[in-house]
Amino acid sequence: MFKKSVIVIFTVMVASAAWALSDKQRADIEARIAPAAKVCLQGDNTCGGAGAAASSGPRSGEQVYNTYCTACHSVGVLGAPKTGSADWTARIDAKGLETVYANGVNGIGAMPVKGTCGDCSDEEIHAAIDFMVPQG
Repeated sequence: MFKKSVIVIFTVMVASAAWALSDKQRADIEARIAPAAKVCLQGDNTCGGAGAAASSGPRSGEQVYNTYCTACHSVGVLGAPKTGSADWTARIDAKGLETVYANGVNGIGAMPVKGTCGDCSDEEIHAAIDFMVPQG
């Protein structure tokens, strides 16, 4: 009984304190808890502007790798095949290149979809995989 009374009293105190905020205090709180960003879709006029910048064309496999892939594939984080290592050859021999490409696009194990490159095309992911596969 005592525990319930304390909870009720505390709730009433917190609720009454919230109503006692000035407009400036309330605005400050709203500014602090506002989302850090807003997702804008192409053609959405509510974002104020012409929309997302157009792509300057496909990125090379090396560009995609250096931006999105190197953190994991340069050192083999959580079993990621290291760039230029025989790990890639073994995967391709076992599964086939198309399956390896599909895993790069769809994600596999700890690797997220497109390795966190949400704006990469499937072809750009394929090019990044081609860049990581040992040449020769």
